[in-house]
Amino acid sequence: MGSMVFLIFVAGVYTLQNPSIFAENLRSPLKYDWPLSILFGFCVAMLGVTGFETSANYIEEQQKGVFPKTLFNSWLVVFILNPILSVVCMGVLSLPTLEAHHRDVLAKTAYDAGGKYFGLWISADAALVLAGSVLTAFVGVTGLVRRLALDRLLPQVLLAENRFRRTNHLIPITFFILCVILFMALGGRVRSLASVYTLSFLGVMTLFALGNMILKYKRGRIRRSIRATWPTCFAALAAVLVALVGNVVMAPGNLIYFLVYFALVAGVTLIMFERIRILKYFLYFVSQGPQHLQDRFAGVTQMAMDKIRSQKVVFFAKNDNLEVLNKAVSYVQQNELTKWLKVCYVYRDLNDPMIRAIAENLRVIDRCFPKIVVDLVLVQGTFSPEVVAQVSARLGVPRNFMFIACPGDRFPHDLADFGGVRLITH
Repeated sequence: MGSMVFLIFVAGVYTLQNPSIFAENLRSPLKYDWPLSILFGFCVAMLGVTGFETSANYIEEQQKGVFPKTLFNSWLVVFILNPILSVVCMGVLSLPTLEAHHRDVLAKTAYDAGGKYFGLWISADAALVLAGSVLTAFVGVTGLVRRLALDRLLPQVLLAENRFRRTNHLIPITFFILCVILFMALGGRVRSLASVYTLSFLGVMTLFALGNMILKYKRGRIRRSIRATWPTCFAALAAVLVALVGNVVMAPGNLIYFLVYFALVAGVTLIMFERIRILKYFLYFVSQGPQHLQDRFAGVTQMAMDKIRSQKVVFFAKNDNLEVLNKAVSYVQQNELTKWLKVCYVYRDLNDPMIRAIAENLRVIDRCFPKIVVDLVLVQGTFSPEVVAQVSARLGVPRNFMFIACPGDRFPHDLADFGGVRLITH
């Protein structure tokens, strides 16, 4: 931050002393008509605000109230520094020079405005920032992929731990290999790499806006400290979509590389979702083959299917509402690779009439869903994050495989305190 502020000061003084460079740049003809130039400039500038999407990976490790401050401070720095840096660079370097030094434009600006050693200083500072960004990327992707693997959306092999450091070493190694392959496929072209990254970033931002809108519609009762208005959501979605389309129009060839990587990850995720169905098809074809193939593969395939579906899941029932219980079981049957659901009810008094009512409703549901084993678990106490943690440890079910109905705005606890418990119905 200090280096950038000092660079702005030095370059600003240089611009005031040599105003002809900035004036000449302003007189240069535009590559496109001015509306398109502004539009494409906005699209390119979106790369300068990347980083916001990674902050969500650390939200569970931050104190309450820190996350909004992080976003605001990041936005404020970008909103102030980026436009000023663009202006002072145009005041120091001609447009052809800017084009030629697009890889090291700040270092070149510092070199011309402040001399050789100032240029080296900015280069060293940029190298340190880049190293921090790379480290942040590896930390962020490790947390993201680990969570996806824990939710069984990616292969469980990625959760293998190094016996010396107890780290998931396969995740950063795989990420490094994918980055190297992309770098080699693009021939090291920085602009193409930036364009592919921009498409990824804008895709994530689009999903953020859509996700927020879906939450407002489907989970409007959730208590939250900050609420985005519908106009804000639509404005954000429109902005990122315009930037996304603009970047595709400017460099349509880079869309191919993005789609290849997206298809790769989406394909792996789809296979993880449909692996039971795939194994069933495989088992069917094996059963139609020779006896020696059946002897070799049928038992192994069936054991693999049983192992996948052996993961228990827990649903915390608030009352005996048959519709909610039916929705919960339907969700588990349609979306979870399991055949064992434990419905947990937290009661205060053994004479609670809700216990008998829930048990009777579950008997009905058990007959309606013969492919799922439905158990009733009774826990005395008050529903809280501590009770959920105790149930998780006692039943051996991770909290990311525990579900609750959407709580109302009077719910006394913060959802983040439950350690990953999921909402699956109203």
